[in-house]
Amino acid sequence: MAKEKKFITCDGNQAASNIAYLFSEHAAIYPITPSSTMAENVDEWAAHGKKNLWGE
Repeated sequence: MAKEKKFITCDGNQAASNIAYLFSEHAAIYPITPSSTMAENVDEWAAHGKKNLWGE
């Protein structure tokens, strides 16, 4: 049986930060408007132990 796909609606900053987080061991994002939410997302995910694609 095929796995059910999950779709979400998000803005470009959330999409970019999600891909950067999933494909990186380290992420350095300079928090400047309009990309401030990218750094906030990465900080929140790291604080909550969200795993990247390699389980780190």
